[in-house]
Amino acid sequence: MDVLQISIATMPFLLALMSRTGKAIVPCLLTSLFTVLLGPEPHRAVVAWCVGTLIAAVALRERLRTV
Repeated sequence: MDVLQISIATMPFLLALMSRTGKAIVPCLLTSLFTVLLGPEPHRAVVAWCVGTLIAAVALRERLRTV
């Protein structure tokens, strides 16, 4: 995987860091790691990335809603 693919794979983790919710950071980190590890199998990597992005988006939305 090149740098662009790794940066896209870690996007759920970075979004979870912006949400500042401890409950969302660990699952997003794990899904980002699974996405990087499953890189050679694109269909499985996309599923892991989508799950992580969904978790991060919900956490970020909750943070913005409380502001």
